[in-house]
Amino acid sequence: MKQEQVSRILIADDHIVIRIGLKNLFALKNDITVAGEANNGAEVLQILQQENHFDLILLDLNLPDIDGFDLIARIHSQNRSLPILIFSMHNESLVVKRAFQVGASGFITKGCTQETLLTAIRKVASGGRFVEPALAEQMIFNESDTSKELPHDKLSERELHILKLFACGKTGNEIAQHLSISKKTVSTHKVRLMQK
Repeated sequence: MKQEQVSRILIADDHIVIRIGLKNLFALKNDITVAGEANNGAEVLQILQQENHFDLILLDLNLPDIDGFDLIARIHSQNRSLPILIFSMHNESLVVKRAFQVGASGFITKGCTQETLLTAIRKVASGGRFVEPALAEQMIFNESDTSKELPHDKLSERELHILKLFACGKTGNEIAQHLSISKKTVSTHKVRLMQK
């Protein structure tokens, strides 16, 4: 009899009730085991530095300390082979697209069924990609007109991040310090943002 491959997952969600619920669900399955938990983005990065034998990260996009897209990009740049499945309350097409652009392998909402969650985990952990069917339908049928592209769709990940920091009231110096880049680089990004 063929032995089932067990997927070792890291759950990253700042809500302990969600983590407990997921662990209870996965405990009933023979092919999924929770090998780690993180409460925020810094913990995710720390865990991945210490041990990197996970088959998948189940990642909430809204962790309290690090922007979700930035976290995906950082994880992806350090380990391109580690699949990231987004498990989010967001269901906007732009959010889904942005997550895939920065390195996610799958996207499901917290309102999905257990079957959808398990299917997504199994598919993404085995190297596939997955989008919750309702989201895929919305992306295909509601956004078929490419002329409706929004201005911020044209921004790079770094430009979007800097724009968000400016929108939060940070100065050029504060942004430079926060991102560990020079003030001149921030100014260059600001000029490009204004042009776009």
